[in-house]
Amino acid sequence: MGIWQDLVNGGFELLGAPFILMSIIKLHRDKRVRGISWIHILFFSVWGCWNLYYYPHLSQWASFIGGLFLVGMNTIWLIQIVFYSWKEKVWQKKI
Repeated sequence: MGIWQDLVNGGFELLGAPFILMSIIKLHRDKRVRGISWIHILFFSVWGCWNLYYYPHLSQWASFIGGLFLVGMNTIWLIQIVFYSWKEKVWQKKI
C-alpha cells in the first residue's frame, strides 16, 4: 500500500475517535446504558488491537497512530458500558 492510502486510512481511524468520544461523553452524562450492545464494541476493540500489531508490519504509521486513538476510545467506551451496566444491576437488586 502506498503512502497516500496509509494517510487516508489513518485519517479515517483518527477521525473515528472523536465520534466515539461523543458516545463516551453522552454515556458519562446519562450514567445509564440504553440501546448499546457491548458485543460489537468488543469486536471492534479487538480488531483495533490487531491493527495496532498489524500496521507496523506494513509500515503504515499513520494508520497505526490513528488506530491508537480509535482503540483507546473504543476501550474507554467498552469499560463504561460494562461499569454502568453492572452498576444498574447492583442498584436494581437493592430495590
